[in-house]
Formats: sequence, structure tokens, C-alpha cells
Amino acid sequence: MDLSLLIENLTNPALLFFFLGILAVQLKSDLEIPPNSSKFISLYLMFSIGFKGGLELSHSPLDMGIFWALVLGILLAIVVPVYSYFILRRKFNVADSGAIAAAYGSVSAVTFVTAVSFLEMKDIDFGGHMVAVMALMEAPSIIVGVLLMSYFRKEKTKKVDLWAVARHSMTNGSVLLIMGSLVIGFLASDQQARGIEPFTTDIFKGFLAVFLLDMGIASGKKLADFIKKGWFALSFAIVMPLINGCLVALLSGWFIASTGDRFLFAILAASASYIAVPAAMRLAAPKANPSLYLPMALAITFPFNITLGMPIYLYLIQNL
Repeated sequence: MDLSLLIENLTNPALLFFFLGILAVQLKSDLEIPPNSSKFISLYLMFSIGFKGGLELSHSPLDMGIFWALVLGILLAIVVPVYSYFILRRKFNVADSGAIAAAYGSVSAVTFVTAVSFLEMKDIDFGGHMVAVMALMEAPSIIVGVLLMSYFRKEKTKKVDLWAVARHSMTNGSVLLIMGSLVIGFLASDQQARGIEPFTTDIFKGFLAVFLLDMGIASGKKLADFIKKGWFALSFAIVMPLINGCLVALLSGWFIASTGDRFLFAILAASASYIAVPAAMRLAAPKANPSLYLPMALAITFPFNITLGMPIYLYLIQNL
């Protein structure tokens, strides 16, 4: 692999702020982003990505390619948690296996945002419909994870309300905002979009850097406790995303021509949810251990994808 691509990614200022957050935790610094500010920045990033995606979608022909992209996204969200569950059952109980499988079948909106920034840095175009693909992949994996837990658990007395779980995942704040922004961007005219362009575009990378600093702090706090969980969880949190991302990066060439779209599909396949899934699992699987599936997605898989994963997936797409 061309090491210049990896080095360029690792020296990206936004990513270096992520490492600064981890370093701050290790040094026991009092550096932190106020919770209200952190929430505002995450909402801003979802809004900006959704709006720009809708704007791009309005300029794209609505053809069968977009339809098949949506189908492929939903199919990934269904298939990945199924085989992940059976791998996880070698070491974990039914509830933990189902919750982790749902997390790895679902997607990380923050990883997607970082990947979009990575593509923009490389001047690689992507379709605005990929924002819709990302949003639609949240709910199916959660439902599959809950179904697997319901089927394989020994005590079958308590029924799980799948409709409530699906509704909860689809009305999750990040999903609702990014889909709503996508629709608004799609409906907006070019003149109207230019009116808020300084907010949606010009300050995006600055906010992303501050947000990744906050994510670094959050990851650093969970890293030490997670390492005590053992090598299987650590290995799964790295190897499974790598396999998923590499396979999709290679196989997507049979269905998708755009380099940017293939890269985002690889990222979606490799990422793990640490926002929507934990919220849904509180409702659907209270016995699942959040100190297991949350650090796996946030403290291991997320850093891996934004540091090493992205250059690897892009290299495979461009060279194989």
C-alpha cells in the first residue's frame, strides 16, 4: 500500500485532535468539551452532512443505481449481524452477542461524517443518496439483533415489541436529523443553499476537529476498562470491521462504479454504532452489558476505521 496515503491521513489535523483527546485522558488532564457544546456540534455535523447530501441528490438523476444502492445497504445491515452473532456466541452469552452483532451490523454516523471529510480532502466525488443509505441501515440491524436474541434465549416468557424497537431506532435524534436535513437539502434551490453555505460548508472541518477531540476524550476514558475484557473482544473489534470493509470495498465494484460511493459503502460495512444501538438495547435487551459493546464500537473500531481503515479501503478500491 502507498504509505503516503496512510501518513497523510494520520497527519490530518482533525484526526490529530482525536489523538490529543486520548492523550489528555492518559495524562489525567481536566480537558473536556462541555456536554451541551458537544451535543450541539454533533447535531451540526449531522445537519451539514444531511443537507449537503440532499443538495447533491437533487442534482443527480433518480435512476435504478440509487435504488440498488439502498437495497445493498439494507442487505448489509441484515446479513452482517447474523454471521457476527454466531462468531460472538463462541465467547459471549445470547444478550451480549445479539447487542454486539446489532452494533456491528448498524452504522456509525460519526465515522460516516469523518469518511465524507476524507473524500473531500481527496477531491473524490460521492452520491448524495449515500446519506440516505447510511440512515436506512440503522434500524434493520437492530431488529435482526433483537430477533436473534429472542429466538436463541432460553427463557421465552417476555415478548419484545419489535415495532417499538424499530420506531425507537428510526426516531433516534441523529437518524431523524440527518434524514430531515437530506429532504430539506433536496427541496432547497441552489440560491437558497448558497445563503447558508458559510454555515454548512466553510466551518465544517473546524467543528469536525473539535468533535473528534471530544470523541478522543470519550474513547480514552473507556479504553482502559475495555482492555480488561480480554483478547477476543479486542480482536473482534478490529478484525471484523477490517474483513467487512475490505470485502465490500472489493465486491462493490461489481455493482457500483463510483469510487466515492464504494468507499462509503466499505466504511458503512466496517463501522459500528455506539449511539443508536446502545439507546435501542436499553429498551430491547436490558441484560446486555453496555460496558462491552459500547467500548468495542467507540474505543476500538471507531479509531481503527478513521486511522488505518479508511486508507486501506480506498487503496483496495483504487488499485484492485
